[in-house]
Amino acid sequence: MKKRVLVVDDDESLRRVTQVQLEQRGYHATTAADGPEALAILQKSPPDLVITDLKMPGMSGLELLRRIRADYPEVLVVMLTAFGTVESAVEAMRAGAYDYITKPVNPDELDLIARRSMEHLQLVEENRALRSSLDEKYGFENIIGRSGSLLYVLDMAARAAQTDATVVIHGETGTGKELLAKAVHFNSRRREAPFVTINCGAIPKDLLESELFGHVKGSFTGAIAHRKGKVESADGGTLFLDEIGEMPLELQVKLLRLIQQGEIEKVGAPEASIVNVRVVAATHRNLPAMIEDGTFREDLYYRLSVIPLELPPLRERLEDIPQLVQHFFSKAKRKHGRENLVLPIALLPHFSNYRWPGNIRELENIIERLIVLTPGNEITVSHLPAFLRRAHASVDTLNLELPPQGISLEAIEKDLILRALAKFKWNQTHAAKYLDISRKALMYRMEKHGIQRPADAAPGEEEVPEAPE
Repeated sequence: MKKRVLVVDDDESLRRVTQVQLEQRGYHATTAADGPEALAILQKSPPDLVITDLKMPGMSGLELLRRIRADYPEVLVVMLTAFGTVESAVEAMRAGAYDYITKPVNPDELDLIARRSMEHLQLVEENRALRSSLDEKYGFENIIGRSGSLLYVLDMAARAAQTDATVVIHGETGTGKELLAKAVHFNSRRREAPFVTINCGAIPKDLLESELFGHVKGSFTGAIAHRKGKVESADGGTLFLDEIGEMPLELQVKLLRLIQQGEIEKVGAPEASIVNVRVVAATHRNLPAMIEDGTFREDLYYRLSVIPLELPPLRERLEDIPQLVQHFFSKAKRKHGRENLVLPIALLPHFSNYRWPGNIRELENIIERLIVLTPGNEITVSHLPAFLRRAHASVDTLNLELPPQGISLEAIEKDLILRALAKFKWNQTHAAKYLDISRKALMYRMEKHGIQRPADAAPGEEEVPEAPE
């Protein structure tokens, strides 16, 4: 469906030319000769964007802007102004105009402003859609899994959501860092304001500053119009900086200024602008190691790490895998119209015995692949990827005897931990590596089972300290 633009100008020649230029770019454009005619059109069918001259006889563009903002707050307004009245355009921006264009209108500048306006409307619509589904998607209780390590992180995140403190989320690729960031935002007092994401590793370094902070017209080659950055778009809400470890050093100091003082400098702007955003960052990188290497600022790290959250990898959440499999299976069946497809419970151990280096994202992709490619109405072992079949076979080589009267999983876990610790003379680092879990996960399980190093245990090798968080 074409986006609709209303052009308001008392100069018939200019508004007709502008209408043609917009229609050539794929918009549905209508025109009005003055403010009252524009309001009559708005009353019948509000457009997505109004482009209005600032100086018009009778009702001025500024008065029309105020009427639109009061009665049609979802309609964006861009002001047309002569070069010598830029100050009036700035006044219009303060009154709620989205942007302004100077006369004579450059077709490329007009197209750019229109596209940016539509992108902004799309962002607003996406955030409205997100807010309408908060309870279903972004409540902490709806993040799948009930393992102890996950519940600990969710508890901390829920407490952080009630404040404006900066948050940094650590976790391997695919662990759900953005989902957790959204849960923090949509359970905070900023939930009605935008949640804006920028991936610091996906944008070329020479464009990242403009993308973050915006730029003014003429600040560099190709800057044919003023442009808001992601920070300004998130004003009042949350700015999510994904892969913060990829941000260049020269921009880190500007981000630090944003966090400390709430100020940003647009590229080419003569003075700073004030914004009100909450910063949530995420990374899979070891930021303390980057500080040692001189590639990440220590002062920025501590500003970001007011609330550090670490999402555990899926291999440390084995008890959550069956629930995740069932969740993704039901979701993908609906998506691909395969409601009759069955995944037998007997296949779940194949999923639980794999390491999942791609974490939750990899698991979801594998489930979707099975649903798309399975020919019949039931998934069998033969349909599973070879690596899932191999993972299950490797566990079978343990030859655990299952007694008919039943067995305690807790007791088996405790016994395996004790054996691994004894094997490595109670060196937790080596025992954790042997059990294919992190040392932190091993320490958690030792505390869970009440396991303590015996006083008469032989001294083991010196522990290898984990990288600080």
